Amino acid sequence: QVLLVESGGRLVQAGGSLKLSCAASGRTFSYYAMGWFRQAPGKEREFVAAISSRSNTNYRDSVKGRFTISRDNAKNTVYLQMNSLKPEDTAVYYCAANNLGYYSNVIRSYDYWGQGTQVTVSS
Repeated sequence: QVLLVESGGRLVQAGGSLKLSCAASGRTFSYYAMGWFRQAPGKEREFVAAISSRSNTNYRDSVKGRFTISRDNAKNTVYLQMNSLKPEDTAVYYCAANNLGYYSNVIRSYDYWGQGTQVTVSS
């Protein structure tokens, strides 16, 4: 069992930056691939970024060059650095973990989910 707790979401102006954190419980964090997803009001949850157990990364096209996912296995934490934020980035951001080890943009491939953190970007 893995418990995931996100933090760092808040209200920010367009063009600003935020860094989300996701702290994970458990001793085998380094074996998990981690992902960030988001869900805006009235929309389906969508993939944002993922990082494999070997720190290979993948991003949705709309965030490439603006967002960076990283992990610190010593701290059992995965991060999402978000720059040049846009109002369309407004959503609840969720952290997820899968025990396959390789990154995935498919929601059902993830075994554990956090409760989410709200990011609001004002225009």
